[in-house]
Amino acid sequence: MPFDIQQLRFECTQCGQCCIAGPGHYVFLTDAEANAIREFLGLSKGWFRRRYLRRLADGERVAAAGVDGRCVFLGADGRCRVYTVRPVQCRTYPFWPEVLRSRVAWQQESKRCEGIGRGVVVPMPRIRAALLRQRAHDAGCG
Repeated sequence: MPFDIQQLRFECTQCGQCCIAGPGHYVFLTDAEANAIREFLGLSKGWFRRRYLRRLADGERVAAAGVDGRCVFLGADGRCRVYTVRPVQCRTYPFWPEVLRSRVAWQQESKRCEGIGRGVVVPMPRIRAALLRQRAHDAGCG
């Protein structure tokens, strides 16, 4: 049976697990996203860049993470400290192309995200919009 993304259920429980990544997983930021977060936090460009950003070997800008993989913006209470200006990558989770590519990928992600499989069926326009936003974001990073 083919994977039917028209029947996906998701309800964020605000557990913060999507903000803790393993090796090789990053939150990619566009210039506009980085600036919005910096302004939201009221920090100088230099301080923000040193404290909150990293550059990968290929030059892409990402949010810094601790040795435990916790996003630098994840508060001790498990809440995003920049939620209102969070990046597109965070806004569109879990509706990413790699998570939606197959039932196995969706089920694998549900091991990390307790909100997958919960709640009402997510309307297709919301899923399509998330995919489009993520693709546009990916094109703007780097």
